Amino acid sequence: MPQPSVGRIVHYTSYGTPNGEYPSVCRAAITAVDNYQTPAVNEAGQHIGHVDLAVLNPEGLFFNCGVHQADAAHRGGTWHWPEHV
Repeated sequence: MPQPSVGRIVHYTSYGTPNGEYPSVCRAAITAVDNYQTPAVNEAGQHIGHVDLAVLNPEGLFFNCGVHQADAAHRGGTWHWPEHV
C-alpha cells in the first residue's frame, strides 16, 4: 500500500446529512500537507496517522485537517486510495 505524500490524489468520503438529504459520497481530494513524522502502517497495510486534504466539491474547495485513512467501510470523514476501474 503506498504511503500518502504531498500532492497525491485520494478520495475523501463526505459525512452526508443526518436525515439523508445529502448522502455520504466520495469526492476527489489532494493531499495538502503530510502530517506525520514516521510513516507507519497497520496489519492491513493502512497508513497510521493523518493527512490534511483539499477536497474538490461541486460547491468549491473544502480544506480538512487531520483526516484519517478509511477502513473497509469507507466511513464519512475519512480518505482512501481511489479504486481501480
